[in-house]
Amino acid sequence: MRLNKYLSEAGYCSRREADELIDAGKVTLNGEVAQKGAKWLEGMSVQVDGDEIKLRATATARRKHVYIALNKPVGITCTTDQEVKGNIIDFVDHQQRIFPIGRLDKNSEGLILLTSNGDIVNQILRSENNHEKEYLVGVNKAVTDDFLRIMARGVRIHNQLTKPCKVSRIAKYGFRIVLTQGLNRQIRLMCQALDYSVVQLRRVRIINVQLGPLKQGIWRNLTDKELEGLLPGFKDW
Repeated sequence: MRLNKYLSEAGYCSRREADELIDAGKVTLNGEVAQKGAKWLEGMSVQVDGDEIKLRATATARRKHVYIALNKPVGITCTTDQEVKGNIIDFVDHQQRIFPIGRLDKNSEGLILLTSNGDIVNQILRSENNHEKEYLVGVNKAVTDDFLRIMARGVRIHNQLTKPCKVSRIAKYGFRIVLTQGLNRQIRLMCQALDYSVVQLRRVRIINVQLGPLKQGIWRNLTDKELEGLLPGFKDW
């Protein structure tokens, strides 16, 4: 198996990204820096930046659909329209047809889920299910107690009052917010309504799936445990 395919099959990255990692000298095969076009044979050790990468368990291979988590960089657009430059489908470059679950605007970064299973999207996104999404936000002014209190209580945007949410200060110019709804550009507009501007926005959790140490621009397959948390009782994977 070609090394770039191995890294893709392992759920580490796309083949295109694997080639870039190999060109950068970050991939080793049996302890030696790999060359582009290298092939992996059964029993060989593959490492990226010193971390061993192994093929996923057979349970993943048996799944009917693809479920992945991506650490989206700023500048990538969450659209399936491949005419749009920098669209998320071309960026992930998955061998199967996939699409994003929900959205994360172009100027935001962090966790987004993608799948080939259209049947689950509404279940995950439906607002009445009160599914949590957690973000870390940097703003242009000091975060005050009044700001936190008003954000948590609800702010009027899109001609409606946002649902109460959890908000806490994490730095002088930063806060954590946990939402259970997904209005378009919600956090940015909530801040704007209070005369704040967002300078950085990163999503770090969707329900039970954590961004964790996943590097920016890299994707991975969801684990069985994560899928069970996202879709309780759903086994038709």
